[in-house]
Amino acid sequence: VGLHSHGFWRPKTLLDTGRFTLSFNSWHRKNHQDSQALWKHEAVQKYLESLSKEYRQVSHQLSAHSLNDFEQRTLRRRCANLSPIAAAFQEIKEAEKEVQELEAMCTELDSRDEKQLLELALEEKESLDKKMNVLCRKLFQLLVPKEKYDTCPVILEVTAGRTTGGDICQQFTKEIFDMYQSYADYKRWTFDIVNYTPAEIGGLHHAAAHISGENVYRHLKYEGGTHRVQRIPETGMSSRMQRIHTGTMSVIVLPQPEEVDVKVDPKDLRIDTFRAKGAGGQHVNKTDSAVRIVHLPTGLAVECQQERSQLLNKEIALRTLRAKLYQQVLEKQLSQEQSSRKLQLGTRAQSERIRTYNFTQDRVTDHRISYDARNIREILSGKEALDKLINRLLEFAEIEAVTQYLENLQALEGGG
Repeated sequence: VGLHSHGFWRPKTLLDTGRFTLSFNSWHRKNHQDSQALWKHEAVQKYLESLSKEYRQVSHQLSAHSLNDFEQRTLRRRCANLSPIAAAFQEIKEAEKEVQELEAMCTELDSRDEKQLLELALEEKESLDKKMNVLCRKLFQLLVPKEKYDTCPVILEVTAGRTTGGDICQQFTKEIFDMYQSYADYKRWTFDIVNYTPAEIGGLHHAAAHISGENVYRHLKYEGGTHRVQRIPETGMSSRMQRIHTGTMSVIVLPQPEEVDVKVDPKDLRIDTFRAKGAGGQHVNKTDSAVRIVHLPTGLAVECQQERSQLLNKEIALRTLRAKLYQQVLEKQLSQEQSSRKLQLGTRAQSERIRTYNFTQDRVTDHRISYDARNIREILSGKEALDKLINRLLEFAEIEAVTQYLENLQALEGGG
């Protein structure tokens, strides 16, 4: 067994046993409904069987008395990595057997016209199907290596786009910012507004917030990009003519590692101060406490007006600037690591249109996973409906990661 650079345990025997007769790339485009669809694929079954077999071999080898200390440590590490995967694999196999037994029972009950018993059996099967999907997700989460910044807090920025529809973009930007603030409350995260620039007619030009809590970046990393709105404005000529306008706003999500090792030369900074404007017209300082810092070599600019103290605002702005500069380093690393393949989720391109909110049809569409959700107001409330959409994205990304890994194995087998 060797540890693959992506963090997967790779049995050497898989090169001989795991023959892939179907291109995962084409299969995945057609069958990305849920984790169970990937679980049922023959190549996945062979791979997991190989890992399970390897776990049994390693466990058996650990009982040998002829091993030296180095061999013991190596085998223990292997066993610790393979153990949860083998256990999850076995748990799914047992649940799958239960489903098959229930399906046979349902067929028999249906032939005997036992409607009441059939209804109970079908309810139990539905419950088992949900359990299977949860178990499959758990297994693939074990296979997919954790991203380095998943547990980090984030800086989330929203910016209104431009449109011929007047203030439609600013209003939509405010709704999206409020949605993420409500979502942070739903997830019991801390949401601190760093910058807030309101528009004249109740909307929002730009805002930024620092969000901290459990696995914040993991949940929000796929929210970055262009969000599009289609609606009939509530006021003006368009509202009377029932004309639909289209507007956009952009979201940027930056992870904030605890230690960001980016050196910033004070000579490269231009620091301006100005009077703060609070969210929704709340306190407007009579002193120039808000701070804007421009990084001259890159042109990056950050603002902070969260605190009444100019010194505190400067510290927060510098921290945000370091995070943005660090993000540029991360993007460069990612583009190098993934130069051979374009991410299907497209999460790194902040200019990419990722989601449409169509108010006239009461529908939210995530274009990356062809997912439609009804009831826009439920999504914008930032609670269960949004959490369901975000978790669907996470599941898709997990399936994509496992699929990509098995594609890599296929390439290795073919000598690629």
